[in-house]
Amino acid sequence: MNWIVPVAIFFGVFTQTLTGFGSALVTMSILPGLLGITTASPLVALMAITLELILLIRYRSAMNFGAVWRLSLAAILAIPIGLTAIRTISEDLVLTILGAVLVLYSLYALITPKLPELKPPAWAFGFGFAGGLLSGAYNVGGPPAVVYGNCRGWRPDEFKSNLQAFFIVNDTMVVISHGLAGNLTPIVWSYYLSALPAILLGIFLGLKFDRRINPATFRTSVLLLLIVMGARLILI
Repeated sequence: MNWIVPVAIFFGVFTQTLTGFGSALVTMSILPGLLGITTASPLVALMAITLELILLIRYRSAMNFGAVWRLSLAAILAIPIGLTAIRTISEDLVLTILGAVLVLYSLYALITPKLPELKPPAWAFGFGFAGGLLSGAYNVGGPPAVVYGNCRGWRPDEFKSNLQAFFIVNDTMVVISHGLAGNLTPIVWSYYLSALPAILLGIFLGLKFDRRINPATFRTSVLLLLIVMGARLILI
């Protein structure tokens, strides 16, 4: 089992480095079934912050703070609600709901319906709140932000940069909340430290192949894999 953790983290980091998102979706489709949700969730948040800081530095020139502050503010309010809710239900139900989120989002992303253009910036509060709930509960706050970015027509570089900024705020709040709840245990730090080489390798290779791999083809492959992983979580 130990070798699966850094492999899953490497694949998640490589995915997000190429596409701008997906590290939590990939890792949370694998790790909760192996480590349990209380270990996997803070571990993924620590991994994500490390990755997002590096990617935000790379794409910082394209970041539009005005496009993400509403998302982040709403997410901050929602994260504690998600964390509280997750403690009140059984882990089996948690994994089932997480599997359903992965499958439904992946199907949406594969079908890619024509989305409306959301001009009023107030829409960001609703999408940010939904992302915060999912971040607090499952560490997968990306889907609402991705949908919002698509509806706003963000350019590819702006898309990557804005998402990293949003994710950093989310994951920082999640890590703080896990720390207050006593979930940042020695085993979590042990897994994180042992996975650091996988994180750095995933970033290095993701940036190296950023222009050589067709992002659309890679994204489709990841989404199909997430459907399989999500279905597995539902059927556990």
